[in-house]
Amino acid sequence: MKKVIWLLAILLVGIHSVPTSAALNSSEPNPAKVGKRTPGDETEGIQFTEASWKDILKKAKAEKKVIFLDAYASWCGPCKLLQKNVFTKKAVGEFYNGKFINVKMDMEKGEGPALSQVYPLEAYPTLLFIDGNGKVLKKVLGLQTPENLIAIGKSVK
Repeated sequence: MKKVIWLLAILLVGIHSVPTSAALNSSEPNPAKVGKRTPGDETEGIQFTEASWKDILKKAKAEKKVIFLDAYASWCGPCKLLQKNVFTKKAVGEFYNGKFINVKMDMEKGEGPALSQVYPLEAYPTLLFIDGNGKVLKKVLGLQTPENLIAIGKSVK
């Protein structure tokens, strides 16, 4: 009986010493990957500006650029596909980074709910092209291919 108890105790201690999946997937950078670029790395794709909406409008006006707003929700599947398979493409990044001030906004968090009152949404993702005065120049709904997104960007006046 003592052997069985000792065996169970050793097994329990052993189980608690095995790293959990949370520990394996921690946000700590992997030293083997630090500084290395991988295909589809976001630095090749669209670079999104992080600032308040008010500051973004000022910047657009000052630089005479149009704002490209990706209005998304964290739970939206097509939004995730757009982020993973379209925004990361080199050709898309080269076009959008040169022509637009790019902004991603979760419309259910932070400034998003207030912004969705100004720019009502029908679906996610909604891609808005907005001038420095806040006027919507173009509104596109849904998942796009890289080629379509570039063509849409070229059509914005």
